[in-house]
Amino acid sequence: MAKFTPPPLDGLRRRIQRHRQEKAGERSGMFVRETFQLSREEAREKARQWFNEFPKAAYWTEVESWRQLDGDRIEFTMRRLPSAD
Repeated sequence: MAKFTPPPLDGLRRRIQRHRQEKAGERSGMFVRETFQLSREEAREKARQWFNEFPKAAYWTEVESWRQLDGDRIEFTMRRLPSAD
C-alpha cells in the first residue's frame, strides 16, 4: 500500500506572500499609519494632536486600533489620508 505524502507547499507560500505584500502596498499608499505605545494620558494627548493637526472631515483621521498593555500603557494605531484634496 502506498504511503500518502502531501504535496510541496513552497509555490503556494510564495503566492500568498506576494499577495500580502501587494495588498500591504495598496493600503500603505492610501493611508498614513503610525503606531504608538504610550501611557494612557500620553495616548489621549497624542490622539488629540492628530485630530487637531489632521481634521477628521478632511483627512479621515481615526484611531484604527488600540489595546491595553500591562502597566496602564496603550498601544494604538492612528490612520489618516496623506493629504486633504
